[in-house]
Amino acid sequence: MSDFRPLPDLAGRALGGAVMASNDAFFAEAENLLLPHEPVRHDEFGHKGKVYDGWETRRRRSAGQDWVVVRLGVPGIVRGVVVDTSFFTGNYPTAASLDGIGVEGHPTAAELSTMDWEPLLPESGLDGDARNAFGVESSRRVTHVRLTIHPDGGVARLRVHGTPVADPRPLDAGPVDLAALENGAAVTGCSNEFYSKPAQLISPGLARSMGEGWETARRRQPGNEWVAVRLAGAGAITLAELDTSYFLGNAPESARLTGCPAGGDPADPAAWVELLPRTRLLPDTRHRFVLPATTEVTDARLDAYPDGGMARLRLWGRLSAAGRSRLGRTWFDALPDAQAAAVLAAAGLPAGLAGMRPTLDAGPLPAELAALLDGPSAV
Repeated sequence: MSDFRPLPDLAGRALGGAVMASNDAFFAEAENLLLPHEPVRHDEFGHKGKVYDGWETRRRRSAGQDWVVVRLGVPGIVRGVVVDTSFFTGNYPTAASLDGIGVEGHPTAAELSTMDWEPLLPESGLDGDARNAFGVESSRRVTHVRLTIHPDGGVARLRVHGTPVADPRPLDAGPVDLAALENGAAVTGCSNEFYSKPAQLISPGLARSMGEGWETARRRQPGNEWVAVRLAGAGAITLAELDTSYFLGNAPESARLTGCPAGGDPADPAAWVELLPRTRLLPDTRHRFVLPATTEVTDARLDAYPDGGMARLRLWGRLSAAGRSRLGRTWFDALPDAQAAAVLAAAGLPAGLAGMRPTLDAGPLPAELAALLDGPSAV
């Protein structure tokens, strides 16, 4: 991938990322690494020295390096990382490296320290006061990353860009948001993102301000703005939520939803069908529309008339058998070997079945493995 930065920041606090531990944060807290806004310059001094918007360790007087462990808000495959040293000029690290791990459950930082981590980025040189961007070659889904700085110093932000890969097992419990980024959905196209990124439309939680939604420039020509989303998997949408919260004088006048049926070509405009006809919207309102679940779709498109902003788009429904199978196999194929073995053991299956990967498009699988990966519909 030539530029990984349009992909979601899997570690971002806005997606639920969290700093679990660091070995040193003497001058500035490691939690600053994951803040969603860009770092800012501070000119004041505090009791421990100059104030920085980032993570800064003390000057190391012994061999070694400093580190921080981050739980990703959305597990996935890391495609690139940005180690941002903005405003750190005489106190930035000379280099940084990144490791990843995929685990079951909710381990503590102490438990993670005893496990085997896999390198994602080798020790790489850094520039001061710069957004140091590095591509990552990996095919494994990780749940945590560990940033190591060599030997010490300050980093303003850590961005871990990648492709979300959802765990399908919780999705079997009931209707799911097929458009949720954390479930594996992704924005595939957008007519205008002048003020903010459309990926915020499908991010977790409620927007807390207008800046946490999607907003276009004012349209001065005929037509309307739109955003397209590849769903977490093929399925039937039964409830659509179009949330214009915090958009008061700039909400769309109306909106329309269309979908591309399973087996159709999203690039063919004629393949799309209407899910919600053009419908009037109100400012600062969570609109909810019950839809007739007559068509299984793989993609959805929101048309906003003529322009404006929206806080969130939620498309609730159920995965089809084919959609659930593809999601389950994509997830299993991306697991690190140790986590794949743990998943199989928890299901009472032999660890040797992990050797059948990749399972996606591999044809029939042993019945017990198919039941695990393809979901309840396979039983």
